[in-house]
Amino acid sequence: MVVEILSVGTELLLGDILNTNAQYISKKAAQLGMASYYQTVVGDNMDRINSALEAAFERSDIVITTGGLGPTDDDLTKEAAAEFFKLDMELDDYSWNKIKKFFEARGVALSHGNKKQAYFPVGSVIIPNDNGTAPGCIIEQGGKRIIILPGPPKEMEPMFDKTVEPYLEQFSDQTIVSETLRLCGIGESSAAEKIRDLFSGSNPTVAPYAKEGEVIFRLTAKAGSHEEAQAMLEPLKGDIYGRLGEYIYGEGETSLELVVGNELISRNMSIAMAESCTGGILSARLINCPGISQVFMEGSVAYSNAAKMNSLGVKASTLEEFGAVSEETAIEMARGVAVKNGCRVGISTTGVAGPDGGSEDKPVGLVYIGLYMDGAEKVKKLTLTGSRERIRNQAAILALDFLRRELKGI
Repeated sequence: MVVEILSVGTELLLGDILNTNAQYISKKAAQLGMASYYQTVVGDNMDRINSALEAAFERSDIVITTGGLGPTDDDLTKEAAAEFFKLDMELDDYSWNKIKKFFEARGVALSHGNKKQAYFPVGSVIIPNDNGTAPGCIIEQGGKRIIILPGPPKEMEPMFDKTVEPYLEQFSDQTIVSETLRLCGIGESSAAEKIRDLFSGSNPTVAPYAKEGEVIFRLTAKAGSHEEAQAMLEPLKGDIYGRLGEYIYGEGETSLELVVGNELISRNMSIAMAESCTGGILSARLINCPGISQVFMEGSVAYSNAAKMNSLGVKASTLEEFGAVSEETAIEMARGVAVKNGCRVGISTTGVAGPDGGSEDKPVGLVYIGLYMDGAEKVKKLTLTGSRERIRNQAAILALDFLRRELKGI
């Protein structure tokens, strides 16, 4: 079965909204072993929607649409589908009663357009919407199938999981299983070079993806069952760990800050941060970790020399002899913020983020990360490139990775 995704909405064409629905549905279709070769975005226009449907059904068996199910006159997806399949529209009493109850429970008056949301092409299978007023539907005719879903992800995703995915399973004879390995501290080209021979496999496969500050490898296997596909992935994953294990910080839908934060929480290791060039980015990332308040004591942005001395206890002599951007200052910042807050861990950043302010000895992109952990002190020197924003973000990411490695004893 070939699936095509048709996203309806002028706001998508204008770039006002990111099309996360297409990404979500693509992943789900792939997991079901279904091919998907095209994705289309079309505005709220009857003729153009119909043209997009004609093109989609020429090359695909199933078309999944999102958007265009609202109460206004330019919400036309169901109407376009009815026109395409030459079907009349009819009121679905169950959907209409549910919509009325939705508004009554909230004490909000119904508009004329809301009744429009309860009309469907004759013969449709209705997909209930438990999180909004726009039910979806499925139409089957002449071997072609269209699945119509609302645009808001908070409505579309539960509807897909509950109704659409089980419906699609009947057309799939294969299962695709994917796993994600997340790496930090190594560039994409260097990581790829270490496993280049593994890219030639046809099943399972390895595909690299670059993201700011990290590298992602997606491992995919296709088989008759989930268990069989999973078993195919295990040797491949083990091989990659054998070559790149020190750089792999996590698997699946996680992040570096979650991994580091949870490690600190599990060890009950209190932490404080002192930031200069990163200006709070490092603290903000760690605070993304739920429950981090158990161990996170303070994030201090000490940008000026005066702040470094007054807030963190950096010696004036250190700043005078070595400068604010130095390993000596980084260590004193990390130690100072840890001692001040009675923490087991203190981490600091200081550097030249640019675009100006660099020198021959201390060029733009030079960053020092200081680490104080249970009395031991270490410093890491970074030489980064790119814009001011990129340097600051990279420094925060690599500071977290530095902390991860020390916690893990890597």
